Amino acid sequence: MEKDVIEQLEQQVDDLLRASRRARDENMLLKSQQTAWLTERARLVEKTELARSRIDKMVTRLKEMDDEL
Repeated sequence: MEKDVIEQLEQQVDDLLRASRRARDENMLLKSQQTAWLTERARLVEKTELARSRIDKMVTRLKEMDDEL
């Protein structure tokens, strides 16, 4: 009977180790994805700011052209 209890405890420990490894692997994957998303976000913010700046310059030039007429 005691042997059964020990084997059951060993199985539970093995299950916990597997679950811990899966959680660790998933956590590493999620951190990697987060880094990629943050990098992509920074790139898109920069691209948006550049587009906004160009549009502002075009609007200013159009206003200046309109004032000259």
